[in-house]
Amino acid sequence: MQIGNRFRLYPTAVQIQILLAWIGCQRFIYNAKVGEDRYFRRFARQSLAHAGQYAPIDQQYSHFKTDLTPWLSEVPSQVLRNGAVLWKQAYGRFFSKLAGRPGIHRKTGEQSVWLTSELFVFKPVIDAQTGETLAHRLFVGTGKFPVGEIELCAHRKFQPPASIHISVHAGRWHVSFSADDGLNESSEEETLEWLGQHSQDVLRAMTLGLDRGVKMPLATSDERAFDLLPIQRKRLAAQERHKKRWQRRQARRQKGSSNWRKAKNQVARRQRYAKDVRQELAHQSSHALASDERYKLFVFEALKIQNMTRRPKAKKDDTGRWAKNGATAKSGLAKSILGSAWGQTKIYLGYKARRAGKLCIEVPAFYSSQECAACGHVHSDNRISQSEFVCQSCGLVAHADFNAARVIAMRGARLIASGEYKRKEKKRVAIRKKTVGAESSEPTAGETAVRRDAGNSLAHWSQTQETPAIALA
Repeated sequence: MQIGNRFRLYPTAVQIQILLAWIGCQRFIYNAKVGEDRYFRRFARQSLAHAGQYAPIDQQYSHFKTDLTPWLSEVPSQVLRNGAVLWKQAYGRFFSKLAGRPGIHRKTGEQSVWLTSELFVFKPVIDAQTGETLAHRLFVGTGKFPVGEIELCAHRKFQPPASIHISVHAGRWHVSFSADDGLNESSEEETLEWLGQHSQDVLRAMTLGLDRGVKMPLATSDERAFDLLPIQRKRLAAQERHKKRWQRRQARRQKGSSNWRKAKNQVARRQRYAKDVRQELAHQSSHALASDERYKLFVFEALKIQNMTRRPKAKKDDTGRWAKNGATAKSGLAKSILGSAWGQTKIYLGYKARRAGKLCIEVPAFYSSQECAACGHVHSDNRISQSEFVCQSCGLVAHADFNAARVIAMRGARLIASGEYKRKEKKRVAIRKKTVGAESSEPTAGETAVRRDAGNSLAHWSQTQETPAIALA
């Protein structure tokens, strides 16, 4: 089974400068490819279409190494090549409708560099007596561009990967990669088939419903609550105050100065702490649920978190003036939703459940907070307050979040038992090797006529998404 690994790195001051240069050069190549694509698409209809040229979707990067960019020659060519490959992969996701077009990568926030096997090696530390691998040492660089051994803190054993990502955020360095741990993972189809063999009553006993909220981040149908500890909330509030204070200091300092960068790093450290707390909550809650032997099916309500946290559109009144649109209240609600780690909890529980041979699904969320788990009566008056639920039909009194979780569990068990649940097929992107030759200039049966967005001309475009030979001449 493929499993992700993320370990701390402790590079020296000299190594940090080299890695930051690698990150900047790879980001430059990626952004240069984005700019080149935008240029071709913008002027395709006016001039380039008449010359029969196409916007190149390739992995070429050598034409960016000019007299104006001598610093690109100070890093390994593999770093630059990987930047072009990352852009090509991003465009592959766009063609598969998995994401939008590749955009500019900013130099703010978390930064990373993708290194393939030519640029690093994990050397095992072997016990002389037992022959067992005790740890690994990470060496980065080439003979011409050495970085040296970087101190690695690996908290578990792993298999050396084919490529790694070295990232930095707020002064903290990590190395991340995925590798096969040798364990067999049952597919979702097999788990779904096994669950479908049980009756609805038996399936209900092994189903756990999960309701996500703002006051209580996660409530289960067996009346368990997962929330931040009081000390965590206290520290988060303190970190928020310190962050705002440093943001004010940063705004008063000259942009780009040494003190401005110090204030910026302090702001990033406070934001990193909040991120670590949310991640810890998601990991701990998902581990506790996935390791519970009583449940084989986990059911979430289908929430569109991105739509729920989207900024409201500006409104105008009859006189043409800007009217109140509730942006302040919406921003507070969006901040609370994102701070509850709704999306992270679902993602983490999904892969941990698959690893344990279990299944995690979603059901429609309509009226789940107004439906009675005992009799099924649905009415808006059932939800008296944020936490109180009193059924107007049967008189059931319960916590609103726990009642909603039981409703979600029943919907999930009913959906699986009836056979109506359909698993969504995941789209995948395959990057094929580029073929350059005269034979690729002729449209073939595997090519289709498409119109690229932003007002481009109609062109024959290969389904392999490679640049036609006429554009390479």
